[in-house]
Amino acid sequence: MARVVHSYDDPERFVAGTVGEPGARTFFLQARAGHRLTSVACEKEQVMALAERLDVMLDEVARRFDRDPVPPTGSDDTAPLEQPIEEEFRAGTMTLAWEADAERVVIEVFAVVAVDPAELEEEADPVTAAMESDDAEVFVVRITEEQARAFARRAVALVASGRPSCPFCGRPIDADGHICPRANGYRRHLPE
Repeated sequence: MARVVHSYDDPERFVAGTVGEPGARTFFLQARAGHRLTSVACEKEQVMALAERLDVMLDEVARRFDRDPVPPTGSDDTAPLEQPIEEEFRAGTMTLAWEADAERVVIEVFAVVAVDPAELEEEADPVTAAMESDDAEVFVVRITEEQARAFARRAVALVASGRPSCPFCGRPIDADGHICPRANGYRRHLPE
């Protein structure tokens, strides 16, 4: 089976968003160009890592090319994900690169690949064999520095808008509190 590539060069919109209530949210990366819309499910930690690495990479690009970092322009995109949200696949490995000639950030998101354990035993390097499956879907987005900075800002705000963390143990607190290991099993609530 051939690899399915969802490719977007300079999409009109590339954002991270969620569906559901804090504590039960599903995170998505979504790109739109014209009538094409692609949504890829991912983990909160993947969204946060992508945002952090984008900022680090763009700061390094500015340093290496001896120029000021490019800030996001215009107003922040705070609109919800576009409908219909149809999950193409669940994100696994992500790569991030800088195309110097085109001055574009390239983000590649590869699908989680289910591999038969018996097939992996035959390979010299089972981890690499699983990651390099030819039939895995991939989501490729090429965006400007401004779009990348705006994506990162939105992603950080999105992750921060979830459940608050317990000041004692650092675990997330649900609306009805949580059993805090540092409180000897008593239910802790945030002060109102």
